[in-house]
Amino acid sequence: MTAPHPRSRRAVAIPVGMAMATAFAFLPNIDAVAADATPVAATAADATSLSYVVNVFPGLGSAHYLKKAIAQAGGTIVTSYDRIGVIVVHSANPDFAKIVRKVPGVQSAGNTRNAPLPAQSTTDMGAPKVLSAAEVASATADATAAQDPLEPLQWDLPAIKADKAHEKSLGSSKVTVAVIDTGVDDTHPDIAPNFDRKASVNCVTGKPDTTDGAWRPTTGESPHGTHVAGEIAAAKNGVGVTGVAPGVKVSGIKVSTTAGYFYTEAVVCGFVWAAEHGVDVTNNSYYTDPWYFNCKNDPDQKALVDAITRASQYAEHKGVVNVAAAGNENYDLAADEITDPVSPNDATPSDRVIDPSECYDIPTQLPGVVTVASTGAKGIKSSFSNHGLGVIDIAAPGGDSTRYQTPAPPATSGLILGPLPGGTWGYMAGTSMASPHVAGVAALIKSTHPHASARLVKALLYAEADATTCTDPYDINGDGKVDAVCEGPKNYNGFYGHGIADALDAVTK
Repeated sequence: MTAPHPRSRRAVAIPVGMAMATAFAFLPNIDAVAADATPVAATAADATSLSYVVNVFPGLGSAHYLKKAIAQAGGTIVTSYDRIGVIVVHSANPDFAKIVRKVPGVQSAGNTRNAPLPAQSTTDMGAPKVLSAAEVASATADATAAQDPLEPLQWDLPAIKADKAHEKSLGSSKVTVAVIDTGVDDTHPDIAPNFDRKASVNCVTGKPDTTDGAWRPTTGESPHGTHVAGEIAAAKNGVGVTGVAPGVKVSGIKVSTTAGYFYTEAVVCGFVWAAEHGVDVTNNSYYTDPWYFNCKNDPDQKALVDAITRASQYAEHKGVVNVAAAGNENYDLAADEITDPVSPNDATPSDRVIDPSECYDIPTQLPGVVTVASTGAKGIKSSFSNHGLGVIDIAAPGGDSTRYQTPAPPATSGLILGPLPGGTWGYMAGTSMASPHVAGVAALIKSTHPHASARLVKALLYAEADATTCTDPYDINGDGKVDAVCEGPKNYNGFYGHGIADALDAVTK
């Protein structure tokens, strides 16, 4: 289903019966070029600045001629990631990118947003359903001595054999999963015991802010990142829920604006921070704004793809496994064409037909990134989950309408239970919730094989997944119409990739 809403993987429009779950080289003559550049006229007082990424040869960002050329084009450098050749710039000159693209050494450049700084936005798609006191009491009564109080409601743990895995290992505290997201409430009792402060940061401006607590969501901001963090590593401590890998560390890398946008400069910052601060796995349950799909034949959009590709690959080369949600529109990402009605989502969107093999959902479709589809309580593709042969790598529980996929008792909701800011718990659904399950399993694999490279962790993740046959026909609502088509054999297909993640194999093989 296409949702005329913003940005992240965190919120999914829920069909009737699911209302309670919403939201959720070398370069000659360079000095001559700089000297010949004509300064841009003074900007009018009412002009609005936009943010840009300028992608250059790695190591060139500190070159005097380049800095001079950027300034003469009307740009102010915010920060520079010289290791990967990405420079973040603010400029009120509408021709900034066009001018800078002509400078020797610049490989691509483009604006990361359409709205003035700071961005304007619509609100989230709703709020998660907060667990009531009665529901907490009922779940607690059903819990065994080996379970955390709310674990009986977590049908998603046995779905990937995480409950059995915990009898063998909870994961290593030497492993850290970074939640690149809306912020993480590290004061939550389910998250505090496992929180990695040194690996946490606020990257919203594109420049790291290490002020204490800067990684937390403020009042009124989305609970998404906190929920995701808990799904990965909520401590097994006699409180609330249990994470997939309750013995590993989790950090918060905040990349979304107060309005809920995930812009390129912030995402680049997030990946680079993770690469350089001991992170083993990143979870990315969002798409990078303002374009759902970024087309490489557009110079601005190409620059965004280039920048985040450099950042994510830099992280992987440093040993980081990057995991990302596939998206919530029931798109076939392997189709010849898709109609994108929501881009750009910070200006006036219009229907545009794109080829997903040329126009990328980032970071979801970037090389090396583990792309995760969602399943429900019956173990089949969630009604909303994007899919596509050759795009989906693996699947995991992300929830679905309880009416479509009802869990076995004592669980009562087909959604995913996790922590919310302020010390509460609630249900959310989406590929946003599927991705952290895989990130958790990857963390367990890294715990079992501490010297494994990112490439090896991914290979084990796929090899250990439970191969799942295509659901055919796929008629999730029972109306007699096929809602999606799955292609491929049992061991690798468009709905489930290599299969459903397996936490038990992660700690025993």
